[in-house]
Parts: sequence; structure tokens; C-alpha cells
Amino acid sequence: MNYTADIKKIPHHFLPYDFTIKTWNELEPYFIELDTREIDSITSLEKWLKDVSELDAAISEDVCWRQIKMTCDTENKMLEESFNYFMMEIQPKIQSYSDKLNKKLINNSFAKELDHKKYFTYIRNIKKNIELFNEESIPIIAELNVLQQHFGGIAGKMSVEVNGKEYTLQQAAKFLEDPDRSVREEVYHKINNRRLQDKEALNKLFSSLIQKRKQIAANAGFKSYTDFRFKELGRFDYTPQDCFQFHEAVKLHVLPLVNELYEAKKKKLGVDTLRPWDIDAEPAGIQPLHPFKTADELIDKSIACFDKLNPFFGDCLRKMKDLKHLDLESRKGKAPGGYNCPLAESGAPFIFMNAAGQLDDVTTMVHEGGHAIHSFLAHPLPLNGFKDYPMEIAEVASMSMELLSMDYWDVFFKDADELRRAKEQQLERVITIFPWIATIDKFQHWIYANPDHTENERAEKWLEIYTEFLSPVIDFTGLNEYRHYAWQRQLHLYEVPFYYIEYGIAQLGAIGVWQQYKKNPETALNNYINALSLGGTATLPELYKAAGLEFNFSAEYISKLIEFVKTEAISI
Repeated sequence: MNYTADIKKIPHHFLPYDFTIKTWNELEPYFIELDTREIDSITSLEKWLKDVSELDAAISEDVCWRQIKMTCDTENKMLEESFNYFMMEIQPKIQSYSDKLNKKLINNSFAKELDHKKYFTYIRNIKKNIELFNEESIPIIAELNVLQQHFGGIAGKMSVEVNGKEYTLQQAAKFLEDPDRSVREEVYHKINNRRLQDKEALNKLFSSLIQKRKQIAANAGFKSYTDFRFKELGRFDYTPQDCFQFHEAVKLHVLPLVNELYEAKKKKLGVDTLRPWDIDAEPAGIQPLHPFKTADELIDKSIACFDKLNPFFGDCLRKMKDLKHLDLESRKGKAPGGYNCPLAESGAPFIFMNAAGQLDDVTTMVHEGGHAIHSFLAHPLPLNGFKDYPMEIAEVASMSMELLSMDYWDVFFKDADELRRAKEQQLERVITIFPWIATIDKFQHWIYANPDHTENERAEKWLEIYTEFLSPVIDFTGLNEYRHYAWQRQLHLYEVPFYYIEYGIAQLGAIGVWQQYKKNPETALNNYINALSLGGTATLPELYKAAGLEFNFSAEYISKLIEFVKTEAISI
């Protein structure tokens, strides 16, 4: 099948051609019509579903643009107010109607005539949403949607001065690659001291979020927010116990290799002790990698890289560039992190990131590019709900691209030795990210199992878990206060709770895709594209199977995949 990036906006059949959302009064009549419409046949039910989907897509796109604009400029109060207005005044009213429409579908006598295979995951999600809905939680959810964005506002204002010039923390991180150890140490302290200036504000924000999440779970009749959130995230195919198994497997099979990597780094740098500001450094005389200078250069080189892997992939990024659906450079007042935001009506998503000219930025760009390709491939599916794919397969799409694209990173690194170093660093990252994933996930399980903890208890428990997965090769002497609050830099804890184990599950999937690619590139890419094209119309194990993967994160399976990465790293 030929895929095209010449994506088309979904045409309106139910809504007016130029429909925009300004107030609830303009939106409500469409919900009333859907709620009161008579459905007297399977044909009229499927037409009703298409109209619900059209309204869902219009609402989704509207709120996505509000959030995109706000994160691109956290200091613009008008953009913040636009987002907050939607979340406080419009979204709560939508929720009540959405529940009515969900129940209207499930209770309709013709629903049983819908194609079971085609609609299985869709209906399962509808039933899940009905189970989670509670009228009392609507105002709490509205507050949460606004509060969660405060993290970006706080972090977006953080900057440090280096050599008389102001840098965002993302930009300052490039100095941690400087061959001069004293420079690295100085900047490491500046970055961490700047974070500590807002530790109380971030602590109070997190405590507030925890209590509101606890209340939402209680209102819906769940014993804990953990149980509620697993259901909300659609984790039908694994349990908290599976997550605990993953944590232990990381300790058993990944940490020893991490220790080897850091011992090799210590030897390479010729230092007696490996300090945290040494992790990203090269020995004296070797300059840090500089894959690009500007955002335009980053996107153009990424397009060239994707073109070599598969022309369709390059076309996706090219289309986004044409539409100006990219904001790549780091700047003060911009929220931290990176994301690919699907746009339900337009189809071509938006990539947001904080590039500062480092190898990590290349990784982020191809990662978000993988998400973007997923958005393009799922867009033709007939219902918006069919595009509601599990986050685990979404991260397979992105993390696989980090590995699949490596053979074409020569567009970033013309020098053969630099290309080798880039690949080597990327494979090190593939390994060293596992302990951090386990740390964040285990911390979240403790947080929501003990939601009434004090800030001191939180700091101590974090340090205990952090230390459990931290390589003993790294010397943190005298840095305990930094370590106590290291969790505060993780955006997911604030904005998307429990979203992190997905990266671990998906990293295993990505290694599996890469393993296939090494054996047969054409088969691997076909499997990758076919799986992503299914959107959310199949279960998570079925999506993994379509990609030619095992849905498995047992200790034995992890061990096999890590051994493969180790072998590949040696051969570079």
C-alpha cells in the first residue's frame, strides 16, 4: 500500500464548514442534537457515530491549539487565559454530555449489530469511560487540567547565567559536555541551584495535584488513584504487579551493564571518581558533538535522514514544515520538554521541543518524528475514537525511530568518527534510560499508595528509590539536596501521572523492531507501518504482534534484548 503525507483536513458534514469554538452556548446545540436524535437502524447508528466523531475531532483540535500556543509562550497571559477558559468553562459541560452520549451508544439496541472486530476496542473504551465518570469530579478535573500546566509556567521561567550570558536550563545543559571539567561542575551547580529556588512551589503544586487525584478516584469508587489511573490509561493488558516485575528485571539485568558503561566512562575520562557532571563529557581535546546550529538546520537534516530511511517518513516532516507545525528551539518563557501533538481535524500534528544544538536534540527530533508518522498513518481511520491508540504502541513508534534512523545520521555527522561517537552515545542512552524509567515508575506507585505523606517523607522515599536504581559508580558526595529534589524535573509526574512505564515497555519494543530491521529492513518497516496504521482498532498485544513483536517484559526477555544492544554497541 502507498502512504501519503498529503494529508487532508476532515470535511464537516455535521458541523458548519467554518465552525469555531468560542463559547459553550455555540457548542451545546450540537450535543443536544446528538443526545436527542432518534436512532432506529444500524445505518442511522453508524451515521450518528460519525457525527459524534466529527464533533470530538473539532473539540480536540481546538483545545490542542490552545495548549500548543500556551506552551510555546508561557508568559503570554492571553494564551493562558484562553486555555484556562476552555478547561474551566467549556470542558466541564462537555464531560456531562459525553457521558450521556456514551450511555446512549451502549444502551442502543442496534449497538450489538456493530462489527465486533472493528468496534471492540472502541466499545471497550466507551464502557471504561462510563465506569470512570462521576458528576462530582467534573470541577476537580477542571482544576487539575489548569493546575497541571503550572509546572510548565514555573519551569519555563528558569534560566542561569554562564560566561555573562543568560541560558534556559535546556540550553545550559550543553556545557555539561564541555571538555573542561571545572566548567561542567560550575554549570551543574548553577542548574541544580536554580531548580532548588522553586522547590517549595513545585512541592506545593505536586501535593495539591496528589490530593485532587485521590479525590477523583474516591468519587469514582476506586480504592486508590493507582487503580483509577490504570483504568483511565486503558491498561487492560498489564497490572501494577507487572510493573514491579519490570523494576526488578532492570535491577537484575540492566544495572550491571550500566555500571560497566560508567566504569568505562571513568577510565576514558581518566578521573579517579565519576561525578554527575562527567556523565555527558568527552576526554580533554575531544570536542562535543554539534549536529546542527539552528532549528531550520535541524528540521532540514531530519527530513533528509527520514528520506533515506523511507521517503514517506521524510514527506511527513516536510508537510509539517510547510504548515509551520514545528517549534523547535529553546527560549526563555517556553515550557520545558518536547511533544508531538496530534491534531484530530488537520491530521498533520505539531512538534514542540527545546533544542540547543546537542545530540540529545537529534534524538528528541527523530523520537517526536516517529510520533508524527504515527499521527499521519492513523489519520485516515474513519472515527476519531479509532485513533485513540495505546500509549505503549505510541512510544514504540517514537523510540523505534531513534534506532532505525541511526544508520542515516551521516546527514548530521559528516565525519566518520563523529558518527560512530553519536551511535555509541545513543546506544548508551538506550541502556541507561531503563533505571530512570524504573525509578520514576516505582516512585509514582509509592506516591499514590501513600497519598497523605508529608513533603519530608516524599523526599526521603524518593532518595531511597533513586539510590536503589542509581549506579554506585557515580559519586554524589555532597549533593544530597540536589538528589532529594531530582524528581521535580520530571514533567510527567505533574502533567501526565503514571505515564512513564510506557517508555520502558516501548524501549523493549523498539529494540525488537531494530533487531528485525537488522535482519530484514523491508519487512521491519512494513511491520512498523502496518501496526501504526491500525491506530487503536486492535488491542495492545495485537498491535505488538502486527509490528512483529512480543508483548513481553519478563526478566528473561529483557535480558535477551539488552544482550543484543550490547553486541551491537561493541560492533560500532
